[in-house]
Amino acid sequence: MRIRDAADLERGAAALVRLEPRFGPVLSEVGDLPLRLRPDGFAALLNAIVSQQVSTASAAAIWGRMEAAGLIDAAAVRGADDAALKAVGLSRPKMRYARALADADLDYATLREMSPAEVVAALVRLPGIGCWTAEIYAKFSLGHADVFAAGDLALQEASRLVFDLEARPSEAELREMAEAWAPWRAVAARALWAYYRLAKGREGIT
Repeated sequence: MRIRDAADLERGAAALVRLEPRFGPVLSEVGDLPLRLRPDGFAALLNAIVSQQVSTASAAAIWGRMEAAGLIDAAAVRGADDAALKAVGLSRPKMRYARALADADLDYATLREMSPAEVVAALVRLPGIGCWTAEIYAKFSLGHADVFAAGDLALQEASRLVFDLEARPSEAELREMAEAWAPWRAVAARALWAYYRLAKGREGIT
């Protein structure tokens, strides 16, 4: 099942509330959920690597410099030296990850036809791509409806707040919780991310 437009999100949100009624107040508070869909392919995965372990603003700034330098396709990354990659803001590990992705020559058309689990299994074989990055790609570049990214700290904290948990759940604990929200776990993630942004502004959480 795929999420392609706002109608798919609305259908998924209604189904999610039937699966877990506590999402009802969350959805009422956050309003319309964002699609956040983006094209698939090399640039999308490279962008996900760039975004790892930095703030949204920092990731956007680095990506803007990479776009300006023409370093967002595989051939350009393969041909760039360390100085060029460092100049746009890539750390040494991310230089290595970007080059590994460029050298992998992935079949992106085949990835489109895979299940979420198959996509994740294929991508995590590459250096610098862990489960979180692979699940984000499956969710937002391929539009899969049943992907969650339980390792995301914002999702963990939002789940703590929404479900009144004593502590922030671990990745394994949240992944187990999210099984009950299938096949609309990507909708649940969008709802929790939106709730986290509201709660962070309201309560100053980190």
